[in-house]
Amino acid sequence: MRAVVIYESLTGNTRTAAELIGQGLVAEGVATTVCPTTAVDYQAVADADLVIVGSWTDGLFFFAQRPARAGRLSQLPVLTGKRCAVFCTFALDPGKTLEKLTDLMVERGADVLGGMTIRRNDLEGGSREFVDRVLGVVPA
Repeated sequence: MRAVVIYESLTGNTRTAAELIGQGLVAEGVATTVCPTTAVDYQAVADADLVIVGSWTDGLFFFAQRPARAGRLSQLPVLTGKRCAVFCTFALDPGKTLEKLTDLMVERGADVLGGMTIRRNDLEGGSREFVDRVLGVVPA
């Protein structure tokens, strides 16, 4: 199986989570490419059996949360027929960020299998749990 992890990061937390997810997938035998939304590896997306998309939670502390830079995320390559999983990093409350990110990927044609929020003060644990959940649905 091949996977690509695409992320949108501001302070580095989501980048760290994406890299940890990529490392976790590789450790489980999944060929994985990790890239930011500003430098998407289009060939890796085309070759991927699984596309993982992550964003940080933008908005006010307890309301108006959304995936950061949704405009960039809505410009990702068409994902028709691709299995997809989503994640978002957050500090206080992710609100409906995960649902909104799921909707963005569905609009790109992806078959979203699920997602998970990852608290920024537990990126390692959250990323490990995310990989376990994904591989529970999509075996390597």
